[in-house]
Amino acid sequence: MTDTHGRPEGTTPRYRIAAIPGDGIGPEVVAAGRRVLDTTAAGFGFALDWQELTVGGAAIDAYGVPIREGELDVCRQADAVYLGAVGGPRWSDPNAAIRPEQALFALRGGLELFANLRPVAVEPALVDASTLRPEVLVGVDILIVRELTGGIYFGRPSEERHTPEGRVAVDTLWYTEHEIRRVVQLAFELARGRRRRLTSVDKANVLASSRLWRKVVDQVAPDFPDVRVEHRLVDAAAMMLIRDPGSFDVLVTENLFGDILSDEAAMLTGSLGMLPSASVGARRTAHGRHGLYEPIHGSAPDIAGQDKANPIAAILSGAMLLRWSLGRTDAAEAVESAVRAALREGLRTTDLARVGAGERAVRVLGTRAFTDEVVARVAVPAEVRR
Repeated sequence: MTDTHGRPEGTTPRYRIAAIPGDGIGPEVVAAGRRVLDTTAAGFGFALDWQELTVGGAAIDAYGVPIREGELDVCRQADAVYLGAVGGPRWSDPNAAIRPEQALFALRGGLELFANLRPVAVEPALVDASTLRPEVLVGVDILIVRELTGGIYFGRPSEERHTPEGRVAVDTLWYTEHEIRRVVQLAFELARGRRRRLTSVDKANVLASSRLWRKVVDQVAPDFPDVRVEHRLVDAAAMMLIRDPGSFDVLVTENLFGDILSDEAAMLTGSLGMLPSASVGARRTAHGRHGLYEPIHGSAPDIAGQDKANPIAAILSGAMLLRWSLGRTDAAEAVESAVRAALREGLRTTDLARVGAGERAVRVLGTRAFTDEVVARVAVPAEVRR
C-alpha cells in the first residue's frame, strides 16, 4: 500500500532543505520561516532535514569569499534552498573586489536558476497599507516572471575605465535567444494556469536586446493560442502598475526591468516585507521543480537583532517552497491561510502598524510573537490528521 504521494504507508517522507540565513535580518526571518515550515510538516506527516550554510557577508567575514564551492554542492543536492538576505553597509565599499551579492549570482548560475517568480497579491486586511486608493487594488493578483541570469547584470565588459577626458564606465546588456525563449516559455505556461493573460515588458523602441526579446515572444506565442499576449514598454508598464494594477495577470521581463518593477509592485501590498519569491530553473527533483526561495526585501541592518523584522515574506516564501519544490500544495495552502488569518484578526508587525483592521483593534507584535501567532493558526485538515 502507498500513500497519495506514492510512498509506502507508514513511512515519513523527508525532504532536504539547504538554509542560508545570510546577513542583517536574514537569520531572524529564516528562523521564523523554519518554525512555520517545521510545524506544518509535522502536522501534514512529513519532515524537513535542514542543513544551514554560511553565505554572503557572513561568509566573507569567516572565509574571505561570499560562497564556497562546498555550499554550492549542498544546494545542488538539496530538494530546495531557503534564503534570508545577504549584504549590508559593512560590505558595500564600491571599490571592493569581493561583495556579498556575488553569492546570489553564484547560486543562480551554479543552480541554473533562470527565472524569478514574484507573486503580488493584495490581502484585503491590508488594503489600507498601500498608498493607492482601495478601489485601485481590487482584484490585484500579479505574477512577475523576471529573467535571472542574463542582461546587464552579467554582460561583459562591465568596468570603469580611465581616459584622457576622465573616468568612464561601461556595462553591457547582452541576451541570447535561448535565454529569452526559456523564461518566456515558462511565463506562457504559468499564464495558462492562471487567467491566461501575459504582458511582455521591454524597451523595444530603444534597445536592440528588447527588439530581440519581442521577436522571441511573438515566435513562442502561437504555441499558446489560449493565452492573450500584449507588449508594453517598461515605462508604460511602470505607470500601469500604479494606475491599474488589476489589469495585469502574468508579467514577464528581462533582469533589470524585473528587478525594478517587482519592487514597485511590492508597494501595492504596503511593504517589501510582504512579498515572497522563488528562483527556479528547468531541473526537476523527485518531488517538484528545484528552486531557491527568499523574501524580496534586503538585509535591513538598521533593524537587525531588534525583533522588528516582518517575517511574512519569508514565511510565504516557505509556502512557495512547499508548493513548487516539494509538491505539498496542501501544506502550502495551510501556511498561506494561517498568515491571512493572523492579518485578518488585526495582528501586525511594526512596518504595518499604521494599518487598520476594520472593527478589530490592531495589535503590533515583534518578529517572534507574530510568528507564534502564525504557527498557532496552521490548520491541518481532519483527513490528514487521521
